Amino acid sequence: MTKIAIIEDDPTINQMYRMKFEADGFEVELANNGKRGVAMVESFQPDLILLDMQMPEMDGPTALTEMRKQEWGKNIPVIILTNMGEEESPKSLQSLGIHSYIVKADLTPSQVVSRVKDALASL
Repeated sequence: MTKIAIIEDDPTINQMYRMKFEADGFEVELANNGKRGVAMVESFQPDLILLDMQMPEMDGPTALTEMRKQEWGKNIPVIILTNMGEEESPKSLQSLGIHSYIVKADLTPSQVVSRVKDALASL
């Protein structure tokens, strides 16, 4: 079973995406901030991470930087899933090896699942 980690601070969005991905046959783990997300990803070892940018305790870019420093986190595909426009995001994201960037407001949950499936198929 394909494993997806969702690191997002909004509990409603977390649950909505969890239900949609599980309905499509994915195993899902959630974290509500970057610090918990780093720890969860290390133990869960997902096939792909959906990562929000703006969160309490540790934001998305900092969490991704921490993951990329670890052997287990160097190659995990990451899709940024945020309401921050790509032009507003830190330029450092590209150097951290993100797969793609999705603005939450632009896509339905079904479209996000489709993008994740396409990303996984391209690996």
